[in-house]
Amino acid sequence: MRNKHHEDTRRVWIFDLDDTLHDASAHIFPHINRSMTQYLMTHLDLCEEDACALRRDYWHRYGATLHGLIRHHGTDPHHFLHHTHQFPNLTTMVLRARGLRTALLRLKGRKVVFTNAPMAYAEQVLQLLGIRDLFQSVFSIESSRFHPKPAKQGFLRILKALRIPATRCVMVEDSLPALRTAKGLGMKTVYVNPNSRRPSFVDARIGTILALPQTHF
Repeated sequence: MRNKHHEDTRRVWIFDLDDTLHDASAHIFPHINRSMTQYLMTHLDLCEEDACALRRDYWHRYGATLHGLIRHHGTDPHHFLHHTHQFPNLTTMVLRARGLRTALLRLKGRKVVFTNAPMAYAEQVLQLLGIRDLFQSVFSIESSRFHPKPAKQGFLRILKALRIPATRCVMVEDSLPALRTAKGLGMKTVYVNPNSRRPSFVDARIGTILALPQTHF
C-alpha cells in the first residue's frame, strides 16, 4: 500500500496568479487593459476602436495579445511587457484575501506559480500578498519563452523545468482554456470560479482559493 504522506509530498501544486491567488479584476486588469490598448495605438498607429478590435482578435486566436503582436508585428516582448505593466501604486491595487497564507500552508507538496504575467510583476505581487516564500519557483511569460497559457508549449516547458510528469501536478486556475490544456497533459485541475459550471475537464471547482484545502482527489 502506498504511503499517503509520501503521495502528498510528491504532489506539485501549480497556481495561476491573477484572479486565482488574488483579485486582479478590481484594479489591476483594468489598468493593464488600458495600457495594452494604448501600446497598440502608439506603436501600431491605430485608433482606440481598432486597437481594441485587434486585441480581441489576438485574444481569441492565441489566448494573449502579446502572442499576436510577436507573430504578426515583430513586437519586442520585453518592450511590450515593460510598458504595459507600469503601475501608479501596486501596493493599493493588490487585494489579498484574509487567510490566504494559512490556506496555502495547509497544502501538502511543492507549490509553484505559472503566470502569463512578466516576472518582475509576478514577484512584486507575491511579495505584497505575503506568500512569495511559500512557492519554490515562479514561471512567468519569459520562462515559457513567450508561449502564454493555454499554449501547450508553455506547459511542457514548466514540466521540463520541474522534472516531473504531468500526472503529479494539480493546476489551480481561473481560466478554462488553460485548465483544458492541463487536463489534456494529464494534470488534475481545479477551477477557481464562484459560478456553478464545471466542465468535464475540471476535476474540482471552488468559489475561492481559500476553499482549496477542502478539495480532495
